[in-house]
Amino acid sequence: MTIVSVRIRKENLDLTRPYTIAYKTVSHVENVIVELMLSNGIVGYGACNPSKAVVDVSVEDSYAALTNDDFAWLIGRDIREFQRLCYDTYARYPSDMGACAALDIALHDAFAKYLHVPLVKFLGQKIDSLPTSITIGIKGVQETLDEAKEYIERGFKILKVKIGASLTEDVERLIKLRERFGAAVGIRVDANQGYTSETLREFVKRTSSLNIELIEQPFRANAIDEMRALPTDVKAKIAADESLLGTADAIRLASLPKACGIFNIKLMKCGGITGAREIAVVAENSSIELMWGCNDESAISISAALHAAFASVATKYIDLDGSLDLARDVTRGGFKLKDGVMRPLDAAGLGVEPNRA
Repeated sequence: MTIVSVRIRKENLDLTRPYTIAYKTVSHVENVIVELMLSNGIVGYGACNPSKAVVDVSVEDSYAALTNDDFAWLIGRDIREFQRLCYDTYARYPSDMGACAALDIALHDAFAKYLHVPLVKFLGQKIDSLPTSITIGIKGVQETLDEAKEYIERGFKILKVKIGASLTEDVERLIKLRERFGAAVGIRVDANQGYTSETLREFVKRTSSLNIELIEQPFRANAIDEMRALPTDVKAKIAADESLLGTADAIRLASLPKACGIFNIKLMKCGGITGAREIAVVAENSSIELMWGCNDESAISISAALHAAFASVATKYIDLDGSLDLARDVTRGGFKLKDGVMRPLDAAGLGVEPNRA
């Protein structure tokens, strides 16, 4: 069963609500879409939206890399050797994890469709469902409370709150959230590299009674020694994001003394499902928990992350709300979402279908 064509396009997708994090405000996103067709008519879908600030590759970079490729190295190859094809993709684009992710996801989707099974079943499903967090950007107290109320009314039970601009304001927002919504709502925070060691210690002290589930990337990405120096109980709640791009980073973070208790895997950082599963193996063998995150992405790559997440025993958290913010997506399906709980569809491949205009 051979690959007969690879189609690349770029889509500009508006967000339903612009948001602010520690270093930028976002109102719309671009995604690169890959359609990989097999000789029997099966189409595998892939997508990417890498963050330039994190991996030094933009959507435009990935789009240019893919559109400038004639895919002579891929067309005519047998999808049954898809694992080798995934590694060939990494060799083809060694410094472009966006391009790798888009093709890697499309190859996984096509192969699972060829087998007529959901991708998660092929990967070895360990988890049936998990609640996803939904993100609130950096904003004032009242806006934070209003947005939280909206999400909770929609059934979400875990909030991920962006922090890092002002310690005093961060703590005030979290106190007000806990006062307003009580213990039934889970709270996670993401500092996006906005804290110093001293600021983090003060943050932990001031929020000790708020039952914060985890603290994502408090320090700058290369501050590994500072992470290692944290108290053990604090480190257990630290989720490495910008510090964790690929497998080499995972090994470094897991080396004793560990730098964190949680890995935040994003397909856009590690080049797709293949790279993500390598990181997951490190976590599984190091007693490190897994969180699976995303950028603002199509349901294609969100579904891919969900399938990969549910194939690891180390997975404890998902933060896969990236397609929920889109006013328009290029596909539908991929997963079920009810009361904030996500589960993959029982359909071949990723379970996504194109939205026809």
